[in-house]
Amino acid sequence: MKILLVEDDEQLAAALVEVLIDKQHYTVDAVTDGEMGWEFIEATIYDLIILDIMLPKLDGVSLCHRLRQKGSMIPVLMLTARDMSGDRVMGLDAGADDYVVKPFDLPELLARIRALLRRGSVNLLPVLEWGNLRLDCSSCQVTYQEKLVTLTPKEYGLLDLLLRQQGRLVSRDTIIDRLWTFDNPPSEETVKVHLKTLRRKLKAVGAPADLVETVYGFGYRLKQI
Repeated sequence: MKILLVEDDEQLAAALVEVLIDKQHYTVDAVTDGEMGWEFIEATIYDLIILDIMLPKLDGVSLCHRLRQKGSMIPVLMLTARDMSGDRVMGLDAGADDYVVKPFDLPELLARIRALLRRGSVNLLPVLEWGNLRLDCSSCQVTYQEKLVTLTPKEYGLLDLLLRQQGRLVSRDTIIDRLWTFDNPPSEETVKVHLKTLRRKLKAVGAPADLVETVYGFGYRLKQI
């Protein structure tokens, strides 16, 4: 899952990015003003936008309104220090899907994010399975034959992406677009290294060595068992 965070409080943004990447295994782009947020929205596809209401250059309500005028239905979570009911109404009327006031309870915020991501994707099931392979999206745990598989955020993201496709091909370009930030794309060799280590970790708990299959010239997929 790929998230855009538009937040001008750099300390808060850094803390949120760390939690979203390290604990929830999302891919996160973070920007500090509304105009830059709009540029990122036009350049890539996101599953969720976390949007502060008080932003330089283009405020969050105007950005959300512009997004909805464009016809985009990307879920938007407003995140702001302003707790006036009029501000909430203004944000929701602009098209926001949810509204959280700072200071917030982190577990509640993460639960709201998961709820919005489920609402925005028919494929976002709480548990993904492929034979004996199981990925629990709520706990971010992966098991094979009930044996825990410890993965890095990128390895987890790769497996999540492959599981959602249920044996269909995933191109290298799709992997890069979904799992890396807009301004830091990896080399082809980097993608191969992550796939290699993912295969090795799955094999170590009893999975077939070719469970993640390479289709040369096209991409990768989970092999039918």
